[in-house]
Parts: sequence; structure tokens; C-alpha cells
Amino acid sequence: MTAYKPRFSNLVELFQQSVERFAERRAFGMQRGRDWHFITYAELDAAVAKARAALAHLGVGRGDRVAIVSENRLEWAILAHATFQRRAIFVPMSEAQHDSELKYILSDCGAKVCFVASASVANRVASLREDLLDLQLVIPIEGSDGPATWPALMAQGAQNLVSARVPVSTDIATIIYTSGTTGSPKGVRLSHLNLASNAAALSEMRDFGSDPRCLAFLPWAHVFGGCVELNLALALGATVAICRNPDQFFEELPRVRPTMLYGVPRIWQVIYHDMQRELAALPDMSRQLFTQGVQLRKKQQRGEHLSLSERVTLNLAEKLVIGKLRARLGGSLRLAFSGAAPLSVEVAEFMCSIGITIHEGYGLTESSGSSTSNPTGAVRIGSVGKPLLGTSIAIERRSTGGDPREGEVVIFGPGVMAGYQNQPGETDRVLGADGGLRTGDLGYLDTDGYLFITGRLKELYKLNNGRYVAPAPLEERLKLSPFIANCMVYGAGQPYNVALVVADVPALQSYFGGELRDPRSLLTDRRIRRLFEDEILKYSKEFRTYELVRSFWIETEPFTRENGMLTTSFKLRRDKVRARYEGRLLSLYG
Repeated sequence: MTAYKPRFSNLVELFQQSVERFAERRAFGMQRGRDWHFITYAELDAAVAKARAALAHLGVGRGDRVAIVSENRLEWAILAHATFQRRAIFVPMSEAQHDSELKYILSDCGAKVCFVASASVANRVASLREDLLDLQLVIPIEGSDGPATWPALMAQGAQNLVSARVPVSTDIATIIYTSGTTGSPKGVRLSHLNLASNAAALSEMRDFGSDPRCLAFLPWAHVFGGCVELNLALALGATVAICRNPDQFFEELPRVRPTMLYGVPRIWQVIYHDMQRELAALPDMSRQLFTQGVQLRKKQQRGEHLSLSERVTLNLAEKLVIGKLRARLGGSLRLAFSGAAPLSVEVAEFMCSIGITIHEGYGLTESSGSSTSNPTGAVRIGSVGKPLLGTSIAIERRSTGGDPREGEVVIFGPGVMAGYQNQPGETDRVLGADGGLRTGDLGYLDTDGYLFITGRLKELYKLNNGRYVAPAPLEERLKLSPFIANCMVYGAGQPYNVALVVADVPALQSYFGGELRDPRSLLTDRRIRRLFEDEILKYSKEFRTYELVRSFWIETEPFTRENGMLTTSFKLRRDKVRARYEGRLLSLYG
């Protein structure tokens, strides 16, 4: 493992250094109506000081749990750092989580105080308090009056300021609960060193420019948005525009003009499909110019000489087509990142062809969210990059019938968690005596040290012919079809794979000229069936014969967090999907 000493060992140190270096720079921005309003790092520091004093007044001290149930907002960041500066532990949750999850998490972590976004969320949490013996206060941030509200506590804190307490590196900073794709969520205990070293390593690995800006829309209740993106932004002195409504993300891009953008594959796929539709609507001449421009850009990237006429063609393609596509992402994007799930090669290659290189990375909540990333200038599409400074990756070989280099990915380094909350058995199962984190992910390292993820061990299943199938890579490929909103491949113990395919109804209605007014007609329309057969064949042609989908069931109801088919981080809840649709999937075997 590479010796690495990060420039800060805890999040309080990170915060204080950033305030000192970037005091007058804009820190966070919030929307008020159509306008954006920003506070500086100095103003952020003053707000954290008031919140720190308010927590002290509430009796919050070392090791106490301070919970929040909210979507992204300025008060979230203020409260998190106030909690760290009391040597207390921050426990984030999303408003989208079901009451049963909130109750489980608040009980499991032993929250002393819970801040909530609004009076309505306060009522939800209050209804659960009978069984929450440790919970003393539920405090709404907005929409309520009284002494136990955010404005009242901040006013009180301003009158009784207290000094920050600096934690030691091994102190637990946060407990983040995993999405729970199977069973109850597990509370991941992340120390100050875990998170501070991660932010330090990421900030040192590439040039982010003199005025980094990001549009934060990933949920802060999860490690990728709330730790990786947010802590890196603070370490860089970046300006963070808080997008409280993810539905407005694309609308706000040209207004914020981010220089760095963190997204998950679902977002990059939406961008990809939107751009593909825009290209399809262009005249033939413009589409041909785009194709020529992309080919010439690739030639240029290979270091080959362009003739004068080729340079003219490339400039014309840039001005008339390619540049306009890039402008949809704000026009100032320098660095783009993807994580949390595998990104399809097609999406990455397309984005690269228009001049936006996506740096794909890899990490788990249990490894502080980021363990590898593709280096700037040396991106290897299809891989999740190389280990961060201080991190190393080992592959524990096992036979899966795939690549002989393939095995379980094991992570070593300062980002590896302290353990699971109240689950010593689960901690021992994934943390080895050597400090390695057994990720449950399958992958391999190429000869240059780039990591490739090929599936999840717990999702791996055998067909009745003994062949192993990792369903996620095929599912991600099928979702590249503009007509497939989501899908789940199924086949454990069966002779072949089938799939549940969730149709993108608006895309189908547009394709068929608005003829499909009743979504239920998709189930019986032969044209739809043939279209999906063609799409499945098109997007799975590179897979092995035994991995292919032989039949499918079409569903018109979207997979959402609300109906339980997706986690709050938009991952497929296979157990829930199987429970609801297994009868229909089994019927496909005749």
C-alpha cells in the first residue's frame, strides 16, 4: 500500500483550512424564486458557529447522534459541520425514506436530536417517538414556530458562542445507512480520517481550476453526494449551488454553469438519450456534420495531423452541432464524474466524442464513497480507474465462469470504514484481520492497474446448466434503449434468462405518433413486442449466448422509490421486484 499522509486528518481541520483560505469566496448558493443567492465561506463559518453553540445548549457533546431528515439544503451543511465541531456524530436521512426506515435508523443509531425539513416531516417523526427511547427533540428547520425551531436555536446560539472542539482522527464523524437493496439498511460508521483523507486524495489528484463550481443535486443522505462531492467541494473552496429539486437540474445547468459535475449513471443516461433525440431531429446534413466532427475529434485525440479542410470541418461541426450539445450542460464544464453504479461504455464514449470526458470512479459507503478514479488525461473507458493515494486494491480469485482474472474486489486504505453500527457479526464478515474490505463486487485489474467491475457476488446466480450470470451489466446495457426505462434480468435455476422490462411509455407514444393512448395496450400490441425484441437483441449482442434474454414481460408502471422498486439512491430492489413480479416471470418459461 502506498504511504500517504493527507493534509488534514479530520473534517473540522478541513473546514477551518477552507474558511481561512477562501473566506471571501462564494460557498453555498440557494434558490429564492428564480434567483440564486450565495453566502461566502466566512458567512458559512459564522453560521456554523451559531449552530455549534445551539447544539451545545441542547447538551450535544462527544459521541452524541444528531440526525437530520431532509433533502439537500444550506442548513444541512451548516448542521453537519456544527455537529463535527461538537465531536458528535451526524446521521443523515432523506425525506423520501419510508417511516419504517426512519424509525429503524433513529432507533439503531440512538439519535438524541433529530432535525427535520418541515413541520410535516416533524409530524411523521413525532408519530414514531413512542419506541425511540433516546430521542429527546425533533426540531423543524422551517414551517413551524416556537423555541425548538431552527431560527430560534440559531438566534440563541448567536448570543452564547462556544469554541469548536477538534476531534481525533479515529472519532466517528457520521453513520450513513446503506440503501438496503436486500433486507434492513446497515449503519456504516465512518471516521473523520476516513472522510478527510478521501477528500484530500481527491483534491490532490487533478487540476480543478481557479474557480470550481458545482450544481449539487445528488442526495446528501448518501455517501456519493453527501461525502465525496460535498467534502471535496469544501476542500477545493468550490462554490456549491444547491439544487433542492432534482427535477430542475437540467433547467439550472445553464444558469449555474458548473465547472465540475457529479452524477450517477442514470443521470448520464438521461443526458445521453436527450442528446440522441436532439440529434435525430436535426436535418440529415447536420447529422452528417456531427458524425464527421466526431471522427475528426477522435483522429485529433490520437495525435494525428488534420488537414486544413478537416480543421475547417471540425470547427464547423463544433460551432453548429457539437458545441450546442455541450452547452446543454452549462457550457463551462471542465470535469465530469460518475459513480455509485457502472456507467455504460456507449454513454461514456458518446460524451467523450462531444468533448466531455467522464471520470468514472468506484467506492462503497463502506469505503467512504470513493476508492478509485480515472486519472485526468489517462481515462480508460469501461474501467473505474486506479486506486486513490493511500488506497490499494486486491482481487481474491474465485471461479465464476467468466474472466479468469476475475474475483472479489478487496479494498485497503484510510477510507475503509470503522465498522457497522450494532452489527459486529456483519463487520467481521466484510472486514478482514488485515484491514481489507471485502466489497462483494466482482472485478479484475488490468496490467496497468485499472480496475474493472463485472458484477455483484450477491446478485450472481446459476442457470440450471451450471452457467453463472451477473445480471447488472446486461440490465445497464438494455437501459440504453430509449424505450426501456428499467429492467430486471431473471433466471436463477432456470434454463435461460428472461426479463421484466419497464417501458418508457412517452418514448413509445412519440415513436408511434401518439397512437398508444392507453399504456395497457403495450401488453398486447404486436408492434411493441417486435420493437422490444429488436431492442433487446441490439443492446445485448456483445453478451455470451447463455446470458441473453429469451423472453420478457412488459410493465408500464415505472420503478420508483415511492412504490418500493428502487432504493432512495435509485438502485434496483431485486427482492421487492421479485416478490411482486416473480409469478409473471415464471410464466414466461411456459
